[in-house]
Amino acid sequence: MKEKVFVDTDIILDLLASRMPHYEYAAKLFTLADHAKISISVSSLSFSNLHYLLSKQYGKQEALGILREFKVLVSVLGVDDKIIDLALNSSMSYFEDAVQYHTVLQREVDVLLTRNLRDYKVSGLTVMTAESYVKTFG
Repeated sequence: MKEKVFVDTDIILDLLASRMPHYEYAAKLFTLADHAKISISVSSLSFSNLHYLLSKQYGKQEALGILREFKVLVSVLGVDDKIIDLALNSSMSYFEDAVQYHTVLQREVDVLLTRNLRDYKVSGLTVMTAESYVKTFG
């Protein structure tokens, strides 16, 4: 069975905006998904945030095109009422991270990938960077 990996917005942006020096491992990670070696999921929240950030760099229409191409690599996990309630009452420092964290906890996910490991200290799940994951499992 393929490992189920949840990817935080920062790693997706590393890939889609070619942010150096993190692009290399983000690209390797999504290549694993493209070759059906892992299953990657993302939060629906990430798509909104990514469109906003990519629009600043590429314009709105190009950002939509980038996200359409990206969407074929991932499954999107919805953010619902329960997740928002949990995030609003979380002890995590950043609301967006709390939403991501509780999205993962409500699903069967093996590992959460982010560049902000310190933001997930409260985590009861495996949290890694894309670089560590690719070096360990790729």
